[in-house]
Amino acid sequence: MAESRQKLDIVAPFFNEAQSASAFAGLLERLEKAVSSRFGMAVHKILIDDGSRDDGAERFSLALSGSWEVVRLSRNFGKEVAVLAGLDHSRGDMVLIMDSDLQHSMDVSLQMIAELVEHPDIDVVYAQNDRREASWRRSQLAKLFYSLINSSQRFDIPENAGDFRVMRGTVARALTSLRDKRRFNKGLFAWAGFRQKAIPYSPENRAIGTSKWSRLNLIAFSLEGFTSFSVIPLRIISLSGMLAALAGVVYGAKVFFEVMFYGIAVPGYPSLMVAVVLLGGLNLTLLGLIGEYVWVTLSESKDRPVYIVRDVVRSDVSDGAAVASRG
Repeated sequence: MAESRQKLDIVAPFFNEAQSASAFAGLLERLEKAVSSRFGMAVHKILIDDGSRDDGAERFSLALSGSWEVVRLSRNFGKEVAVLAGLDHSRGDMVLIMDSDLQHSMDVSLQMIAELVEHPDIDVVYAQNDRREASWRRSQLAKLFYSLINSSQRFDIPENAGDFRVMRGTVARALTSLRDKRRFNKGLFAWAGFRQKAIPYSPENRAIGTSKWSRLNLIAFSLEGFTSFSVIPLRIISLSGMLAALAGVVYGAKVFFEVMFYGIAVPGYPSLMVAVVLLGGLNLTLLGLIGEYVWVTLSESKDRPVYIVRDVVRSDVSDGAAVASRG
C-alpha cells in the first residue's frame, strides 16, 4: 500500500483585503506548485475572514484554486484570534502561517519549510524581521520592549518574530489548547516551547491596500503583551513609589536640618503641591496599571468562546465548485 502524501496547511488571516485577493491567491497557487514539486506535499489553504466589511471573502472564494476553505468569523476579533481560528481548522502534518497582504514572500516560506523537512529535530521555524527599514528610534523602542518583557522569565520571546512561521502539526495542535481570550501570539508561541529556529527576512513592500496597524494599535498590543506575560510594569511602579518615598524622607531631613540649624523658613505651598502632584500621579498610574491586569483576569474568567464562526466556504476539489457550509 502506497504511503499517503504529507499535507501542508497554509493559514492566512485577512481583514478588508479585497484589493489583494487576486494577487495573494496567485501567490498561494505558485507556492502550492513549488511545495508539491520540491517536497511532495499536498497543500490545503485556510483563510480566516476576521469580520471584513468588504467583499474580500467572496473575492478569495472566486480566486483560490485547489483545496481551500474560507472561515468567516462573526465579527472582527483581531488577528491574534484569527490565527487561532485557522489553527483550529488545521489538520495538516505541517502548518504555515502567513499574512495575506503580500508582505510574506514565497521564497522565505519555502526556505522555512525546507528547514523543517531537512531537520527532524526542529519543531518550529520562524521568520525574524531584520528591521532594515525601521528608524533608529523604533528599533531602540523594540529592543527596550523585548528587554523588559523577557526580564525574570523562564522563556524568552524572540525579538522581531511574528506569526510568519511553519510548524509541525503536533505543535499546531498543542497551540490550540491555549485558549487565552486576550491573546499575544508572540508570547504564546514562546511559552509553548518546542525546538525553534529563526530565519532572518525582510518583509516585502505592501503593494496593495494599507496597513491596519496604527501607532495606537501597536501601543495597545504592547500593553497586551505586558499584562499577559510580565509583571515588570508593576515592579517598575512599585520601585518608583519606593524612590518617591525615599526622596520624601531625604527632603524632610533637609528641611528639618535647615530649620533647626540655619533658621530657614519651611517652604509651604510649593513643596506641598510638588508632593501632592508626584504622589497623586504615582497612585493614579498604579491604579490604572492594576486595572489593566484586573481586566485581563476578568476577561479570562468569563469563559466566553475566543471567537464565533459565521460560516465556512469550502472548495469541492472534485469539480472545482465552492460549497458553502454553515458553522
